[in-house]
Amino acid sequence: MTEITRTSKAQAQTREENATLLMLKEFWFYFSENRGAVIGMVVIVLVVLTAILADVIAPHPPNEQFRDHLLQPPAWQEGGSWAFPLGTDATGRDMLSRIMHGARYSLLIGCIVVTLSLSSGILLGLVAAFFRGIVETVIMRLMDIILAVPSLLLALVIVAILGPGLENAMIAVAVVYMPHFVRLTRASAIAELSKDYVTASRVSGAGLFRLMFSTVLPNCMAPLIVQATLGFSTAILDAAALGFLGMGAQPPTPEWGTLLADARDFITRAWWVVTFPGLAILITVLSFNLMGDGLRDALDPKLKRS
Repeated sequence: MTEITRTSKAQAQTREENATLLMLKEFWFYFSENRGAVIGMVVIVLVVLTAILADVIAPHPPNEQFRDHLLQPPAWQEGGSWAFPLGTDATGRDMLSRIMHGARYSLLIGCIVVTLSLSSGILLGLVAAFFRGIVETVIMRLMDIILAVPSLLLALVIVAILGPGLENAMIAVAVVYMPHFVRLTRASAIAELSKDYVTASRVSGAGLFRLMFSTVLPNCMAPLIVQATLGFSTAILDAAALGFLGMGAQPPTPEWGTLLADARDFITRAWWVVTFPGLAILITVLSFNLMGDGLRDALDPKLKRS
């Protein structure tokens, strides 16, 4: 009898592994059909590797100043040097090294902002979906108030209250973006609550927390994953905007928005100090948006082509 039970468990585990493998293959099939998404994913992987290996591959320390090379143009421009492939800024710091190290801050901002807004949004959205009534009304009206204020303006107000700095900028952006996750979680959870498997779980005696986080939440994750990917790019943009306005990361932190702020006085005579940080933001944000579109195609059954 024991041997039969072990065999049954092994077979069940094998079936689960095969089902998981099949789901991954199906996901990659639909995701890889979107060439833009694949290109975006490759670019994101390169940006992540650059951020991780910045100390190794960057030609110079990000804050080292070369006083004899102030506003030196890129290597391929007349007067440039291959010691500074993308030129230097107004204080003689290597632009390539600062952009590479800036990738760390931008990715860190995206990770922390998405984590904060996603976790709080899921919690509030599930509470609103399960409790309804006055609790739902209070939560959703509060989210509507946040959405009614322009995102950058609200982020500026929050940072002004908390004080300028990278940490406070991340908190502000997370608060601004949280309502999107709350509304999406609530809508998905309400749709799932009407299904038979939730009723069966309730009848079997499942508790509230088990229903919320083990039964309903896993079936709401597909749209949340897509929203989180797209939110990553929004977080990078908003944090860069706060940095440009002097309310985010403070000098000499090589965050991309701060690099743009430092360079705005030299736009007319040193194009590279503005162009390259701007391109870094553009390429990274575009890559996340492309990958988000691919994830939406792969995870949303309504968009899958037969």
